[in-house]
Amino acid sequence: MEPAIFIITLLCGILVSRVGLPPLIGYLAAGFLLFVFGIDENSVPLLQTLADLGVTLLLFAIGLKLDLKSLLKAEVWAGSSLHLVGSMMFFVAVLKLLALLGLDRLVGLDLNQLLLISFALSFSSTVFAVKVLDESGDTQALYGRVAIGILIMQDIFAVLFLTISKGEFPSVYALGLLLLPLLKPLIYKIFDRVGHGEMLVLFGLSMALVMGVWLFESVGLKPDLGALIMGILLAGHAKSSELAKSIYYFKELFLVAFFLTIGLNGLPTIEDVGLAALLVLLIPVKVMMFFSLLTHFKLRARTAIFASFNLGNYSEFGLIVASVAAYKGWLPAEWLVIIAVALSISFLVAAPLNANVNRIYQRYHAKLLGKEKHPLHPEDRPIAIGKPRFLILGMGRIGSGAYDELKSIYPDEILGIEHKQELVDFHLSEGRNVVQGDASDTDFWEKLERAPELEVVLLAMPHHIGNMFAVEQLKRLNYKGKISAIVQYSEDATALKEAGVEAVYNLYEAAGAGFVDHVVKELIDPQVATSGLVHADHAEAEKEIAPTLSKP
Repeated sequence: MEPAIFIITLLCGILVSRVGLPPLIGYLAAGFLLFVFGIDENSVPLLQTLADLGVTLLLFAIGLKLDLKSLLKAEVWAGSSLHLVGSMMFFVAVLKLLALLGLDRLVGLDLNQLLLISFALSFSSTVFAVKVLDESGDTQALYGRVAIGILIMQDIFAVLFLTISKGEFPSVYALGLLLLPLLKPLIYKIFDRVGHGEMLVLFGLSMALVMGVWLFESVGLKPDLGALIMGILLAGHAKSSELAKSIYYFKELFLVAFFLTIGLNGLPTIEDVGLAALLVLLIPVKVMMFFSLLTHFKLRARTAIFASFNLGNYSEFGLIVASVAAYKGWLPAEWLVIIAVALSISFLVAAPLNANVNRIYQRYHAKLLGKEKHPLHPEDRPIAIGKPRFLILGMGRIGSGAYDELKSIYPDEILGIEHKQELVDFHLSEGRNVVQGDASDTDFWEKLERAPELEVVLLAMPHHIGNMFAVEQLKRLNYKGKISAIVQYSEDATALKEAGVEAVYNLYEAAGAGFVDHVVKELIDPQVATSGLVHADHAEAEKEIAPTLSKP
């Protein structure tokens, strides 16, 4: 393979990343540059093979993360379906109007071709949305979960199109694939025994490329569908998340080849760039349609506007659809280039808008609130917490232990916050006062009702980043009480104290102290244990925490 391919692709990816945009824009640009240097898709056939692998692994990874229950929510399945239909109708009308105005790339296209282009333009970018959500820490926020659910539904629509585009009736043996769930126990046993290293990666590739691609293709079905189905089949396993992380870089690397092949189709003309820019000007309509639909399903205006902005772009799946259509001869090849340019420009516009979406929301707050439908969605209503004196964020083993200790002294003045609904139900059955909420989610703090009598907040979440985020949000809400937190590392303790946490409790030091106390009590001299043999750091932590728990 030409060395220039690696060097130019790397440089373009670095340059684009430095300005805060997804590297895939750089890969598209690299494809155009390589075409200028005389390299096209026919001169490097391996690139197309790698590109196909990238799309296959992308669908497999989507299947691994797919929670089928989340797709059954009306705002997800109905919202995505209605938006698809509505945006296609809108794009067809606009494209037809532009054709009547005499734009060369549109003159002569029939209705089916306009529908194909509109279908490709209706998608939003999974790559862009996930990147934005990861950077903001809002992957588990309600708006993030709604946006990802809609993206997955769009991906499913794309896979159905890819399957239909094969243009062949499947073999009668395809019915045998309905028996795949019966193999689930056997596949899971193998999954359990492959370990965590290269065997895990090899297992994942075998499931995607053999059980998925080869098996489905052999019975006349689209191989991409097979990769998605196998991912869904494995999604319920405890190691599915680990597998998704293990194949992540394979998927990303092969997708680089896909974006390169788009650029290698040829350079955009000035007319192509102009038409792509016109398509980008239509994105606000997509955003408004998403906002209208999501508020119709009774989500808060803030949730709806954040999700809509996250989805306000064009998609790499739109490129995949256009690529298949161009390969089949259903669309002129230049439309692949036009959509690629529109995708790149949409990212350039969407990046700063998503970075400033909160400012935009605050500026138009009053008008946006007028669009809300009441009663609000059950997951998007204000969180009533009453009048507790003690708030525990994170009701795992440590949070539960802290709750029970406090309950013996302050029985009706404690509230626990836990993000897992099954844990909330368990605590309620045990008589603890716990509500569902994720303290690492900005939505939680936006919906949290004020507690005027709150004196102490205990941060019992397992991750330092979550605790630090909670401290920042408490400051933003002008909380004046005391804060205590658990840590695992001394540097985390330092960071929390600098952030304003009064009492920090080191789990490892406390565990060591407790272990020594237990050994002395059980094995050496019970009297010594009861006479005050306590690790110095443990004692110091107790001294720090004790004042925060005393009555005023």
